[in-house]
Amino acid sequence: MSNLALAVRDSSTMLRRNLLHARRYPSLTLNLLLTPVMLLLLFVYVFGDVMSAGLGDGAGGRSAYIAYIVPGLLLMTIGSTTIGTAVSVSMDMNEGIIARFRTMAIHRGSVLVGHVIGSVLQSVASVVLVGAVGVAIGFRSTDATALEWLAAFGLLVLFALALTWIAVGMGLISPNAEAASNNALPLILLPLLSSAFVPVDGMPGWFRPIAEYQPFTPAIETLRGLLLGTEIGHNGWLAVAWCVGLAVLGYFWATAKFQQDPKR
Repeated sequence: MSNLALAVRDSSTMLRRNLLHARRYPSLTLNLLLTPVMLLLLFVYVFGDVMSAGLGDGAGGRSAYIAYIVPGLLLMTIGSTTIGTAVSVSMDMNEGIIARFRTMAIHRGSVLVGHVIGSVLQSVASVVLVGAVGVAIGFRSTDATALEWLAAFGLLVLFALALTWIAVGMGLISPNAEAASNNALPLILLPLLSSAFVPVDGMPGWFRPIAEYQPFTPAIETLRGLLLGTEIGHNGWLAVAWCVGLAVLGYFWATAKFQQDPKR
């Protein structure tokens, strides 16, 4: 069997393993999924009328704020889901199963590939669920074309791939599951410091660089433009550059760490 065929076979096996773990132990995924859903309901029904005043003329009220907030919450959902990936990788590394895999005749990189593909699939499923909640409470994307919908889906998958590789690296350097959860916490905190909830122009001057120069803001603005049929500007290539850069960084970081022999 060629190396490519061996890698595909073993990666598919590891993918099935991780999906079975997610199905048997859904509590972690559900807990992480509840965060964006609760924030969506909280900001729409409790703060929606007030927060919409900061969106231009504020004439749209709550419905305008739903349209504004949903794209940011979709990307925040991806960040939340990948925390579970960091925890899962850390558990594998510290509970002995990886040491067992190292002694078996399997493709070494298939363990990480299984985690990454499984996490991306879970992220897409979580985005669909949160998006369904958004539609149920009034979000509409009537101005987006079929091509813009396809581009939006591609951006979500690319963003999930990038954050997943970073989460895998965080899981590999963590001594236990609790540390992995803490190390990956920025993946859910950064959206709170972005343009997910309020426009960057409405933030204090000293705070704007924090919101502008991070991966979530251009990705959110790009997704918002694609779903609402508005201008994207320079945010499109910035979002893609962030995704590609994070994916490459996470890949080399995770694979280098995984290839290291365990300390005795």
